[in-house]
Amino acid sequence: MNWINAVVQGVMLGGVYALFACGLSLMFGVMRTVNLSHGDLAVLGAFLVAVLAATLGISPFFAVLLVLPVMGLVGVALQRGILSKALRTGEMSSMLATFGLAIVLQNVLLEIFSADSRSLDVGSLSTSGLQLGSSLSIPYLGLLTVAVAVGLLGGLQLLLARTGIGRAIRATAADADTAELVGIDSRRVYAWAAAIAVATAGLAGAFFAMRSSFSPSMGPTQLLFAFEVVVIGGLGSLWGTLAGGMVLGIAQTVGAQVDPRFSIVAGHAVFLAVLAFRPQGLLGMRRSRT
Repeated sequence: MNWINAVVQGVMLGGVYALFACGLSLMFGVMRTVNLSHGDLAVLGAFLVAVLAATLGISPFFAVLLVLPVMGLVGVALQRGILSKALRTGEMSSMLATFGLAIVLQNVLLEIFSADSRSLDVGSLSTSGLQLGSSLSIPYLGLLTVAVAVGLLGGLQLLLARTGIGRAIRATAADADTAELVGIDSRRVYAWAAAIAVATAGLAGAFFAMRSSFSPSMGPTQLLFAFEVVVIGGLGSLWGTLAGGMVLGIAQTVGAQVDPRFSIVAGHAVFLAVLAFRPQGLLGMRRSRT
C-alpha cells in the first residue's frame, strides 16, 4: 500500500509540475526561446498572492483571480520591453536577457521579503483528504491542483485549435515571416503568448505555495523541474506537458519511498533516460531529417 500511496502522491505533485511547465512550453513553442526567468516569475506570483490575501483579508484562491491579470500584464511588459528587442539579435540574446531578469527578480524579492520561507494558508484544505483504507489518502488540495492543470491544458488546447488567436499563435509558431505575409501581427501574437505563459507561471507558483513553503530563492529549482517536464513530455505537446509532470512527480515520490535521498535523483535519472532513448519526449513528434 505504501507504494500505491507514493504513486498517488506523485500524481498530485505532477499536477504542480505540469502547471509550472505549461507556460514554459508555450513560450518555447511560439517564440523559440527558453524563458530562464520562468521560475522566478512563478515565485513573484506566489508573493503577490500572499500579499493580497494578507492585505485584503481574502482567501488565497480569490487572491489568485486578482493576480492572474496582473501577471498577464507582466508577461506583455516582458515581451514588449525585453524579448522583442532581444529576439532581433538571436535566440541566445533572449535567453541571456531572461537570465538577467531572473537575477534581478530574485534579488528584489530578497530585499523586500527577506530569505525567510513562508506558505499560503488555505485552512483545512491543506491537510484534509479522501481516506481510502488505513494507509492511502488522496489530498483534496492535490486533487484540485490536478483538476486545475487538466482544465488549464485542455482550455489552452481548445484555444489553440478553435479560436482565431489560437490559429494565429500556431501560424506564428510554425513560420512567423509567412504569418506576417498573410496579415498576422506577430508582435501582438508574441504578447498574447507571453501574457498566457507568465499568468500560468503565477498560477503554478500560487498552487505550489499552497502545498509547500516557498522563498525568493526557489525559482531556479522550479525552472529546472519545469524544463525536465517539457523535455519528458515532448516539445510542443500540451498533453505531453501533463504526462511529463506526472512522470517526474511519480519518479520523485517513488524514489523517496526507496530512500529519501533518492527523490530528486530519481527524477533526474528519468529525465536523462528520456533524452537517451526517446529524445522527442513521450508525446512529442520525431522530426524528420532533411
